[in-house]
Amino acid sequence: MEYPEDGRDRRIAQLRRGVLELAVMGVLYHGRHYGYSLIRVLSERGSISLKEGTIYPILARLDRDGLVGSEWVESVQGPPRKYYALTSSGRRLFDELSQELDSLVALVQRKWDTSDQSDSIGKKLVVLACNLKPSPQPANDV
Repeated sequence: MEYPEDGRDRRIAQLRRGVLELAVMGVLYHGRHYGYSLIRVLSERGSISLKEGTIYPILARLDRDGLVGSEWVESVQGPPRKYYALTSSGRRLFDELSQELDSLVALVQRKWDTSDQSDSIGKKLVVLACNLKPSPQPANDV
């Protein structure tokens, strides 16, 4: 059975959304960044290409949920930049979510050894029919 391509792509996108939000929180856990600097940091350490259209909705959601704070900072290289940093509740949530992620990754990477399970799993039950001869009955003496 072949898996439909659109189902695979949808699942990859769903997985990426959750993990990227946590990755953004992880970068912000260690210091404040503006959008493009987040993209650079996340892209340079992985084999993933990110665009502003991916990062800014995540930042907006985190900001709306009170998990990041933001401030405009003047830049000598151009217009002011909006910097983001995790709030204390964002730090607490990141700690909890990263522990949960560690558990899930361990579950996925676990080497499942099923040899120690019950012998009956995956085996067929074979019933043999025996040809039993009836035991001789004592003769009735008349």
